[in-house]
Amino acid sequence: MADTSPTSPGPEPYRVPDADLDDLASTLAKTMAEVRQHGVILDRLGSEPDPGAIQPPEPDGAPEAEAADGKKPDGPASVFILALGGKEYAVELAALSDWVNYLLLPVYGREISTSRPWCAHWHEHSEAVARLHALWLAWQQFTDTEAGLSGPSTWHRDHLDQTLAHLRAPDGPFAACTTSATRPNHRVLATPAPEQAGVAA
Repeated sequence: MADTSPTSPGPEPYRVPDADLDDLASTLAKTMAEVRQHGVILDRLGSEPDPGAIQPPEPDGAPEAEAADGKKPDGPASVFILALGGKEYAVELAALSDWVNYLLLPVYGREISTSRPWCAHWHEHSEAVARLHALWLAWQQFTDTEAGLSGPSTWHRDHLDQTLAHLRAPDGPFAACTTSATRPNHRVLATPAPEQAGVAA
């Protein structure tokens, strides 16, 4: 005789309340950003920099700093990119480029215009490298869970807005660069020459 008892239904699907979807999406986006950041760090640790990578400008031929005992320090005295040299600079610039190209520009890039210039060769503008690296360091700090819920807002207000206002100003470091995506242009503007020691004013 056939079993006529009703088949027991499977477990009901779990439903997330609509009010919690935004929090879930935000948490997922943050987790994905952290995974990408960990990938960048792993790439840094496991790869050699490109020999053709851009090197930082040499500061007037000054030799590398040495400790009082004549030995070079094991690590950089600062995490700021302008304090790094050689391989460390190239690795940091590669990681910064990933962040700029895959997170900053797609979200905050906006349209290029004469009042809001941008240069695809931003890594050749020392001021742009310095400002973008400082912005990236702040982003790492203020998007960390320890920064609290207002961390991202603080990053936008105190760091992002100021950096973009300076970089993309009509008289900023990209003043002689691209003003149209269809007419790319790149030129590093000359900076004031340093005063020569011993020259009378």
